[in-house]
Order: sequence, then C-alpha cells, then structure tokens
Amino acid sequence: MSDQHKPELSVVILCYKAGEFAQAFVAQVEKVLEEHALNSYQLVLVANYNGDEVSSDITPNVVKGLAQKNSKLKVVSMVKKGMMGWDMRSGFEAADGKNIAVIDGDNQMPPKDIVRVYQALKLGNYDMVKTYRQERHDGTWRFFISTIYNFLLKVFFPRVKVRDANSKPKIFTREALEKLKLTSNDWFIDAEIIIQASRLNFSIKEIPTIFYVNKQRSSFLKFKAILEFISNLIRYRIKMFKGTLLD
Repeated sequence: MSDQHKPELSVVILCYKAGEFAQAFVAQVEKVLEEHALNSYQLVLVANYNGDEVSSDITPNVVKGLAQKNSKLKVVSMVKKGMMGWDMRSGFEAADGKNIAVIDGDNQMPPKDIVRVYQALKLGNYDMVKTYRQERHDGTWRFFISTIYNFLLKVFFPRVKVRDANSKPKIFTREALEKLKLTSNDWFIDAEIIIQASRLNFSIKEIPTIFYVNKQRSSFLKFKAILEFISNLIRYRIKMFKGTLLD
C-alpha cells in the first residue's frame, strides 16, 4: 500500500475468544474514533484460534461478518502458533497505518484511550505512547502479579523507566514499530516491546488510565506465567550480554 493510501491510524484489536462481545467492542471503537474526527483509520481484528476449537470458538465468524460490512476492518484469523504475543505480532504485520496502536478487545481499557494515546503521540512527537493503570478494578491477584512483573523488569533491565509495561493501548509511529525485532509468542511480548524500546532510546510517554474488571470471561493469566516471565527475563538478559538483543 502506497503512503498516499495508508490510513492515519491502524488499531490492532486482540479478539481471542471474544465471541459476540467483539461486535460491541468494535462498535465502541468506531464510535469514539469518529466522534474525534479520526476518520482515516483501520481496525485490524485479530481472531486467531486453536485448531481443536474451530467449532466452539465463534469469534472468527463474528469478526469476518463485521468486516464484510465495513471496508475499514481487516481480519487476521488463522490457527494459533502461539499465545498473545503471536497474536499481537500477526496483527502488527497486517496493519497498514502510519501509526499503529494495539489494545485488548475485552473492554478492560476504555476505547477512548486509543484517541488519548494517539493525540499524545502527535502532540509530543513521541516514538511511542502507552497507558499506565493508575486505578485498577481487576482484583488483588492481578495487581500482585503486575507489581512483581514491573519490579523484576526494572531489576533485570535498569534502562526501563515505564511504570506499567503490560498496560494498553500502546501506540507507535510506523518508523518506531519497524525498528523493533519482536519474537515473543507469549505474554512476554509487552516486556519485549519495552526492553527493546528502551535500548533504542525511544521517546516514550505514559498517560494514566482506569483498568476495569473483565466481565466477559475469566483471566487467561495463570501462576505459571510468572515462571515464564522470569525465564524470559533471564533469556533476554543473556541476549543483551551477548549483544544479540536486537538481531
């Protein structure tokens, strides 16, 4: 796609197992973008699925139905080869916009935050803008895990200065996003983004948000995710020591 025809903003929406709720969330995103005159947009709906759940996960059919009604919607739907990180990377690869945002499609982050991070990106000429969860309603367990994550991330990588690595939406200029060499297939993808952005001296802005409870489904985040996170931190620290972090 030529630069002339690229949308100003692509929003990657992670819709894994969102089901019928994807329709309501997409409608909210469309409404908030159009209310703020952000009409040059593209929504990339990532509805990858497990091979053994083809008949039970209706999400791919839901988002494909939405895309048939709106040419600004683009669907990524294939058998999963990874977890959230793989979904996010597949969405980034499909995004055509001059600026690319990513948000979870479960309504825990308000859709209006997409506009807020976009406006901050343009106003401050940043490489990347993201939210941090100033107020949380998702329970003590999730807050505890998040606190551990961010503490360990800064211990292993002192250059990291952000408050809340996992919070979304995140938005990047296309030039900045293309400098990242993302490989994570799991929940480590957010930390990988922050580590690489910090190493590349990205100009990063954080703005506060409210994080709501997910009323649609239970969390996919389990205790073993902490062990995976620590393992990934060690692996990434070794890569940095060897000088292969951005290879």
